[in-house]
Amino acid sequence: ASPNGSHTCALTTAGGAKCWGYNSNGQLGNGTTTQSTTPVDVTGVSSGYVSISAGTDNSCATARYGATKCWGGNFYGQLGNGANTDSSTPTSVTGFPSAGMVSAGGFFTCGADIYGGVKCWGTGNSGQLGNDDVADSNTPVATVGFPSSTAVAKVSAGWAHVCSVRTTGGAYCWGWDFYGQLGDGGSSQRSRPINVTGLSTGVADISAGYGHSCAVTTAGAAKCWGSNSNGQLGKGTRVNSRTPGNVSGLTTGVKSISAGGFFSCALTTAGGVKCWGQNAWGQLGNGTTTDS
Repeated sequence: ASPNGSHTCALTTAGGAKCWGYNSNGQLGNGTTTQSTTPVDVTGVSSGYVSISAGTDNSCATARYGATKCWGGNFYGQLGNGANTDSSTPTSVTGFPSAGMVSAGGFFTCGADIYGGVKCWGTGNSGQLGNDDVADSNTPVATVGFPSSTAVAKVSAGWAHVCSVRTTGGAYCWGWDFYGQLGDGGSSQRSRPINVTGLSTGVADISAGYGHSCAVTTAGAAKCWGSNSNGQLGKGTRVNSRTPGNVSGLTTGVKSISAGGFFSCALTTAGGVKCWGQNAWGQLGNGTTTDS
């Protein structure tokens, strides 16, 4: 699932893709624009795919050997196929044959290259493509400004910002920064990656949400920063933070983390799930609709 999206996609054990939910732009990839309350097969994506992501109105998947396909909304070029026309079936991303993973955000998409770089495509109005520009691009453009000595291990596209982890454990973010979701202590959007304060090393996982971001350290601690209107930073307050802070009660034992629209969830090393933040629709999974 994705920040501010209304559909979900998943990979099968064979590497095929299934999607379900809203489908006004063809984001389910089955050749229709009819929504589905149950998973439907994505046309032509039946095996061999290793990464999938649902954006606001598009979806993308990466094959084992690096080829990437996207489908759904394409007004801003978020399908990366050189056009700006929606497609209800998968289309190939142009000029990016070596993706290792893909992450679709709010009308843009980013992929981590198997050689250690990042490329993004779609809307760039907040600098979220990371190429020192704010122009849209309907084909992948290279994110610039990373330290040349290290490679990208993971990239996560949020609503209008992106965060990534380097193989050396350093966290970098770029794009929209109204709530401090870039984590550098400032409020200015950035069109190239900047290091997250206090996270130059020791980061194992990262996730960009709507207006906040979260990370997991190699020691298993969860940290979040940015918007906190619904308690999505997990600090017991509703005060925004422009630098990372510890999530209450999760200073150890966290395996991975996901920042959503206005809430966050973590998978523990014991196999449990903990969520915090907005809960109006029961997204915290605790049997209530009360924020936490």
